[in-house]
Amino acid sequence: MRVKLLVLLLVFVSGFSQDKMEVFFDFNVATPNQSSAEILQKWIAENPNSVVTKLSGYCDNVDGRAYNKALSLKRINSVLNTLKENNISVSPSVLLVPMGEDFKQSKVQAANRKVVVYYQKEKTEAQLASKIKTSKKGDLIKLKNIYFYNNSDKTVPKSEPTLKELLGVMNANPKLKIEIQGHICCKKITDPDDVSAARAKAIYTYLIQNKIDKKRLTYKGYGVTRPIHPIPEKNTQEEEENRRVEIMIVEN
Repeated sequence: MRVKLLVLLLVFVSGFSQDKMEVFFDFNVATPNQSSAEILQKWIAENPNSVVTKLSGYCDNVDGRAYNKALSLKRINSVLNTLKENNISVSPSVLLVPMGEDFKQSKVQAANRKVVVYYQKEKTEAQLASKIKTSKKGDLIKLKNIYFYNNSDKTVPKSEPTLKELLGVMNANPKLKIEIQGHICCKKITDPDDVSAARAKAIYTYLIQNKIDKKRLTYKGYGVTRPIHPIPEKNTQEEEENRRVEIMIVEN
């Protein structure tokens, strides 16, 4: 049972200056096993502002050293591509270290087939401020970590940090004007009870209640008319990516 759990889970370990996580693979496979892939997607959703600084790849010692080193690099690139595809920041000086089998092997072979990702957490405000600074009229910026209760325009508590970060950016950029855009997933265009406009208005109302001039703000709900992925979505990840709040730069 312990071995099975080791293979199925990502192990998160805190360090002094950075954190790390471990992604596990099946024998002779370059992509994460199914359970690890699912948990990796969960980590991505919960850590959108992390910066990856290093990836180390490892293999068991079943095959030769050259083969295992090449396989460990493929595993690194598989994880790296997933991170990039999901807009996780990667340091320009990121280190890629394919160890192959050249490390102290565990007696449990499943524990040796892994990639270790080292990362640092970064404040969303800094990233959002940076995006705003370089944006131009018409640019769209997704507000990460904005979540609502099911079929509701009420944000859940873990959305509060992002709302505060947006408020901070609006206060720091008094000339900034935005349109808040709401999008939902799953429903067909003909379905009733579109909450996308109500959700966009909820963000609008939050900013006004915190003394942002309403002349700088507009909002609009797009329902399912602008999905990132075709509807019906194929999986939960696609649903999450379609269900989003974005801001469009009106004036900067």
